[in-house]
Amino acid sequence: MSYQDLETRKSVHINLTGETHTALKITAFKNRLSMQEIFEALAIQIVEEDPRMIKILQQLATNKKEKALKQLSKTDAESIFKVIETDNPLMGK
Repeated sequence: MSYQDLETRKSVHINLTGETHTALKITAFKNRLSMQEIFEALAIQIVEEDPRMIKILQQLATNKKEKALKQLSKTDAESIFKVIETDNPLMGK
């Protein structure tokens, strides 16, 4: 029995777009790797705080925050216009 036989494995389920999945599968095949091997290697680099991976994670977090702010701003603008439409003193009631 090897050390790997004693390892507890956890499953991670992710959703990718069809296009991303296909491109990743092709890239994995070209490099004679499985998608499992790719994700395991990436996860290890992240938990070991590889500076390149940390930079990528920070950029993802920034992009997510900016997207949320843009969505919030759009929602706020729509709400303001609705209030203006309904409470416009120039339009009379």
